[in-house]
Amino acid sequence: MSDSGKSQNLLLTKKKPFFPIPDGLRDYLIEYNREHDLPLTYRQLLAYKHSVPLYDSLGRDTLWVSVTYDTGEMQAINDGLREIYAILKSDGHMGTMKHLYADRIDYCTFGNSNPFRIRIVNSQNDNYDYYYVKSADASRIYGLELEHLLSPNRMHYLTFSSTLIEEHVMGIPGDIFISDWLMRDEINPVRMAKELIKFNERCFFRLLGDMRSYNFVVDITPDIEGFQIRIRCMDFDQQSYSGRMNFYFPQFFKENRELALYCLKHLSNESIEQYQQEEHALMARRIQAIHYRLDNLITSMEETRISEPEKVKELRESLANYHKKDVFLMCKNMGEILRTSLNLLTDDLMARTPSH
Repeated sequence: MSDSGKSQNLLLTKKKPFFPIPDGLRDYLIEYNREHDLPLTYRQLLAYKHSVPLYDSLGRDTLWVSVTYDTGEMQAINDGLREIYAILKSDGHMGTMKHLYADRIDYCTFGNSNPFRIRIVNSQNDNYDYYYVKSADASRIYGLELEHLLSPNRMHYLTFSSTLIEEHVMGIPGDIFISDWLMRDEINPVRMAKELIKFNERCFFRLLGDMRSYNFVVDITPDIEGFQIRIRCMDFDQQSYSGRMNFYFPQFFKENRELALYCLKHLSNESIEQYQQEEHALMARRIQAIHYRLDNLITSMEETRISEPEKVKELRESLANYHKKDVFLMCKNMGEILRTSLNLLTDDLMARTPSH
């Protein structure tokens, strides 16, 4: 996250509460190989002895601190962090991981989840990678899994008791992309605007909130003609929590205003509608392809408290009015609202598919 994003996040006075992992979600995580015995937990990493501020290349405070532990503990912590990385990346095969070490452990002093960021370095060539250790929150895990199932992006994460391990999502932070990249000649404006429309639709129908520019990254991949662009979420704390419908539309955040205007400038109304329908169809096909697994996940969500009753009431009424579908009014929790939202996509696809 860049400095502008951090300063915005620091203004938040009321954090979303953490929701523990319920039994139904734990069973799901075990069934689909997300749950693993890990050598270290988030709580153990909190027992650091010293910390120093971490500054960026321009000497600005990043609002992270680098932490250290007692000398007698460091070897065990380094071994544990290497083992976690091996489980995350290679299903626990340690034979190819002996040359790796934990170069730095950073602790996030802002935001909602206060994660640890682990910098893993290859001692043979100095190549490095990151992953994160967090306190497990049910709504965040639902968000990660829904992203994995319903978007074009694969999410690699692990859980163990009340600890969550997340792979680093590579890309340019959205706020930096807006300020430094959006107007570059190498960015195809139509491709960029198309991806923004699709991203907006994905977040809305799967009810992922708070996608301000500092909560997603832009992944740019060279192609035979120019660059392909993919927007990837990197913060899932606000999965199905807010009661405000517009909270699930990235286009309405003031931090994203420049992106919304960019789309209107470069796309006609007909093209916007075309790309919306394309994304709806893609999501519907993903839902059909993993129907059993998704049903298990949403059933668990329906049995889990991940929001407040007044927020559920506000959101179901807003969506009923927006979609002109009274079925939303029958929803008793966020899981039922999400199921109803996704059903709209599959019902629409089936209505458009010719019968034989």
